[in-house]
Amino acid sequence: MAGLDVSSGFSEGQQAAITRWLDHLSAIKGCSPRTLHAYAADLRGFLAFLSGYHGGAEGVATLGQVNQTDLRAWMAHERDRGLSARSLARALSSVRNFMRWLADREEIDPTVVLQARGPKYLRKLPRPLSVDGAAEVIADMGAAREGWVGARDLAVTTLLYACGLRISEALGLTGASFPLPDVLRITGKGGKERLVPVLPVAREAVAVYVRLCPYPVERNEPLFRGTRGGALNPRLIALAMEQARLRLGLPSTATPHALRHSFATHLLSAGGDLRAIQELLGHASLSTTQAYTAVDAARLMEVYAASHPRA
Repeated sequence: MAGLDVSSGFSEGQQAAITRWLDHLSAIKGCSPRTLHAYAADLRGFLAFLSGYHGGAEGVATLGQVNQTDLRAWMAHERDRGLSARSLARALSSVRNFMRWLADREEIDPTVVLQARGPKYLRKLPRPLSVDGAAEVIADMGAAREGWVGARDLAVTTLLYACGLRISEALGLTGASFPLPDVLRITGKGGKERLVPVLPVAREAVAVYVRLCPYPVERNEPLFRGTRGGALNPRLIALAMEQARLRLGLPSTATPHALRHSFATHLLSAGGDLRAIQELLGHASLSTTQAYTAVDAARLMEVYAASHPRA
């Protein structure tokens, strides 16, 4: 893929294979540039290790000869240099992805790599706000600043919580989305599209912001503007939420993304279907959404322990 340097320390065949693999991920899988850079970095690290471990760069065919000793040595090397178990698991996933793709095009057997066991690690659970906490922080965001800026901050945070949007998705909306329809078509990670229902409270919050905003709504321009008229920087929303949580005494986990977590957790607590929540969030894998079931179970146990007379 253009813009990625995949040449350092690799054979010509490996360089060509990496470039074709990245092109495949971009064109067929729809991976974002950020994801491609992460995959490329993971694979470069693996191949660079093999090159040093075996005393020089080798061809594509030799990748089929990677054995368990090679993999164990690579993982030990990565842990020794400070890579976390989570990051190493991701790197192994990138290597597996590449080897699976390569096996479809070359006469190599990727079994050893595909069956390799990655390091165990504890998945971080989402940190949602309570229902009351979410309402308080959104209201505080709208009241903290006067005029159109306060209305803007209220509209953005309402979208995050009412629609489960990522901050990048909310700030990626253009004037073409206004007035907000009953259902928004959102393009999320990897170019994946999803349909998100828009609650009246979110539609009204955005309408109030647009009515007060000194900059005209233009079809191909950002819907949410900074004070100078350019696209709103997501860091400004993060800073505003940081100030809100300090005023309200909320934990440091009360971030813009926590509103998206809250959206999912509160839907699940109210009896929402896990598959439907997966679609609303735009998760590619159900296992990602299932993390919210653990959050819900953990909260249930906290209530049980605090309220049961024999707990």
